[in-house]
Amino acid sequence: MMRQGIRKHLPNRALKAGLPPGSLVYIGRSKKAASAETRITLMTFENGTVSEQEVQSVADLVPLKPAPAITWINVDAVHDAKLLAEFGEAFHLNPLLLEDILNTEQRPKSEHLEGLTYVILKLFDFQAQQEEILSEQVSIVLGDNFILSFMEEVSDEFEPLRIRLRTNSQRLSTLGTGYLAYSLLDSIVDSYFGVLEKIGERLEYLEDTLGGEQPPNILQNVHRLRRELIFLRKNIWPVRDMINMLQHLDSEKLIPVQPYLRDVYDHTIQVMDTLESYRDLLSGIQDLYLSVLSYRMNDVMKVLTVMSSIFIPLMFIVGVYGMNFKYMPELESHWGYPLTWTFMILTALGMLAYFRHKRWI
Repeated sequence: MMRQGIRKHLPNRALKAGLPPGSLVYIGRSKKAASAETRITLMTFENGTVSEQEVQSVADLVPLKPAPAITWINVDAVHDAKLLAEFGEAFHLNPLLLEDILNTEQRPKSEHLEGLTYVILKLFDFQAQQEEILSEQVSIVLGDNFILSFMEEVSDEFEPLRIRLRTNSQRLSTLGTGYLAYSLLDSIVDSYFGVLEKIGERLEYLEDTLGGEQPPNILQNVHRLRRELIFLRKNIWPVRDMINMLQHLDSEKLIPVQPYLRDVYDHTIQVMDTLESYRDLLSGIQDLYLSVLSYRMNDVMKVLTVMSSIFIPLMFIVGVYGMNFKYMPELESHWGYPLTWTFMILTALGMLAYFRHKRWI
């Protein structure tokens, strides 16, 4: 699955300047997503049987809406305002809801409008080499007998869920669309653990490099990872509140799956706890790096100080005998030169022995 990279600044909302609320304008970060061809896939569940097909237009979906079967309609690469307006007309979706779907910079949230439950949250992926988190917005609309899911890009994130539903759709037949909505939320939240695992491996690598030869950009890597963790926390923290609200929502579709939603809520708490521990670990790595750097600098300064201390008396001796005085008794001595060298060497060795005795080296 390909997702666009995170931009750390605010999105371009100037496209909607002056437009009334509910105006359908695509606000996204990825040019690739905006140019990708929209794909609509359909899964229908009725009497234990599952049928799948890819449809070409919203008009093909209209006859399915009043059917008693449970229908899951997934839209990949949602960026076409005209197509989304057709969905709104066919399924009676509020224009404000459609506006949120096209604005892929939305904060994770959930709303209950006109008998429909609407959920926005994010999918993430971590690129270890670039140390960058990639994101994709997912919008889910829960109706009486249908589920609409809108993906920011062409994605295979829900393929494991489709495989599971093909082989076992009994609970879906019993619990209705609420169970399908829970399954989608559970699939997304569980994907966060895979992202955290990749980040954890990267943190372990950074921690291991502190004991050996350190890369020159380790501090930049730490700051980059901290920024990505802050972004991740900012987008996962609202998911916990959103799931908590859904499990207390007085909705006939969600009441049967409240125990399952509590399980998803527990998973979000685990994700947040892991994020907090990673932030602490990252701070510890930075402190340890600075400590190792300071220790090595002190080691270098100690060697330089010892060498300077040894050469100071030698330079004194050389300085004395380097003065241009005519009457110096040692200058006329045949043994003056070798004796001076012997005295300097013994002085240096004596100082080294004294430093070692004091455990300074």
